Amino acid sequence: MNPVYYVTTPIYYVNAEPHIGHLYSTLVADTLNRFYQSLGYATRFQTGTDEHGEKVVQAAQKEGKDAKAYADRVSRLFREAWPELNIRPDRFIRTTDEAHIRVVTQILQRVYDSGDIYFSEYGGHYCVGCERFYVDRELVDGCCPDHKQELHYVKEANYFFRMSAYQDWLIGYIRENSDFIRPERYRNEVLSFLSEPLEDLCISRPKSRLTWGITLPFDDRYVTYVWFDALINYLSGLGYPDDALYSRFWPAAEHIIAKDILKPHGIYWPTMLKAAGIEPYRHLNVHGYWNLEQSKISKSLGNVIRPRDLKDKYGVDAVRYFFLREMVFGLDAHFSEEGLIQRINADLANNLGNCFSRTLTMIARYSGGLVPVPGETGAEEEALKDLLARCAREVRQEVQKFALHKALMSLWEVIDGANKYIDAQAPWTLAKDPGKADRLQTVLYFLAETLRQVALLLAPFLPQTAEQMLTRLGLQYDAPVPQWDRVLDWGGLPPGSPVEVGPALFPRIEVKKEVPAATPPPKKQVEAAPQAPAAPSPVPPQTGLPIEAFQQWDLRVARVLSAERVPKSKKLIRMEIDLGEQRTLVAGIGQDYSPEEMVGKHIVVVANLQPTKLMGVESQAMLLAANDGEHLKIVVPEGEMPPGAKVK
Repeated sequence: MNPVYYVTTPIYYVNAEPHIGHLYSTLVADTLNRFYQSLGYATRFQTGTDEHGEKVVQAAQKEGKDAKAYADRVSRLFREAWPELNIRPDRFIRTTDEAHIRVVTQILQRVYDSGDIYFSEYGGHYCVGCERFYVDRELVDGCCPDHKQELHYVKEANYFFRMSAYQDWLIGYIRENSDFIRPERYRNEVLSFLSEPLEDLCISRPKSRLTWGITLPFDDRYVTYVWFDALINYLSGLGYPDDALYSRFWPAAEHIIAKDILKPHGIYWPTMLKAAGIEPYRHLNVHGYWNLEQSKISKSLGNVIRPRDLKDKYGVDAVRYFFLREMVFGLDAHFSEEGLIQRINADLANNLGNCFSRTLTMIARYSGGLVPVPGETGAEEEALKDLLARCAREVRQEVQKFALHKALMSLWEVIDGANKYIDAQAPWTLAKDPGKADRLQTVLYFLAETLRQVALLLAPFLPQTAEQMLTRLGLQYDAPVPQWDRVLDWGGLPPGSPVEVGPALFPRIEVKKEVPAATPPPKKQVEAAPQAPAAPSPVPPQTGLPIEAFQQWDLRVARVLSAERVPKSKKLIRMEIDLGEQRTLVAGIGQDYSPEEMVGKHIVVVANLQPTKLMGVESQAMLLAANDGEHLKIVVPEGEMPPGAKVK
């Protein structure tokens, strides 16, 4: 029987609509689910909504609705949001589901019958936002540490779970199972909580104060406190206790949560399971916050960013890539649209998209649109194969450690390696020499096969992009996810497969930038494209200009990130360049250079001229090139200089 993998998100509270904090947890779960499917695991992915409690009642009242109607509306928003981001859970659970209510009632009764639930009076500082009591040592300036709001004192009679009885057991279990809670900083945080005496957990609310909840099976005057309801979804969603899903997938549970609910998942939940006689989950995986201007993104702070808005503006896989690449799992991360655009342009458009477009364009141009038959290989090809094999190992290792950003970094090393392979082998030059035909076909095949393997490795992260890449390489996409053994099988792309050049995988996003202007000095013998090359002048170069004239030019080294011909122009090539910042440059070099051979080159540009439009495209820098009257030769620095280096 195949090994199993059960991954869950927290079920999201319906007092707020989906935002990017919810998106990240769910996206990580979806990626892991797809990844383990590719390894041949039997997988289960569950998410859903938490719909009981005071905050839901308050939110419903603000909309003039009853709690059930309100919960139905917001739960539907979550259910509909995930398919739009190509996220596909196996189960979307609601705490208002009858099956869930039955399981909660059953577990409550079992724990009550064992003597671990008792009735008592309690008073404390209560936070409605957290729906929990705080002791004095947990407050920050008298306020809730999470919501930053002053708390009010509440005293009432309730039922309590004898959580303190399991403190020593939990400490021992965490110490014996070093990766039970990860990353390690959160394991240490839970152990720090447990270094103080653990108080018993209030698990009810009187119906005189709150009726919206699951009635206690042993006292119909009370409803269940939200955590003793919500956490049990991880069991009820598997049909606990009798369904075959429960027998198969529990306790192989990988819970994914944000750090604000560490204590309920790291302390309440394992002690609840122990009291009910149920084996603990496998791992608790804790990530940080997404911050906007150094403030946590949340409804209570009024800075919510909606996943649907980002998807509509930038595309599904661009959004998926940014969130998976940007956050180091366990640490906080910063969200900005500027950062998202930079990731799209640099990583997706310039690196992956450009490599894919260059390869397919060259196969169409030099091999009749069919994947060629490779000939004899050399050290360069073996190096590319070794890079891919190392990448496959690293992706597998890093994903299993929840280091998704590192897995993507390793993948982009392969993409960078493929771009450098193009530059080094120069297929456009090989195509000019009939004696190099076999070598050309080998280079093109190795590029196409590398991209096939990149697509397979990329499939759990960016499924739509992977499918498009494989389809345009003439292959059929395996549903639901390509199998891992195909990634390691070099030569899986059959020669003769027809390729489809098609549109860019990720079109660049144009951002208007203010470019400082300066008055250019008189022209010198070194011409600047895109001006048409003039005939060489018999007049000697002008002498006697003051040094200040030259100093007005801001000459910089730039690296060409991508290049394409400007439509309807024979000479103009549009390039995206890195000169310490990213800019667009248009140069009239198209009769002497192809776009493919420009990518990756280090060039010299004038960086401080006023932008000018050429054939409708704004050029924000000027390329330097020498002219002999017939041909242009671009000015390049000797050796490799960092982008932005000043030319003096």
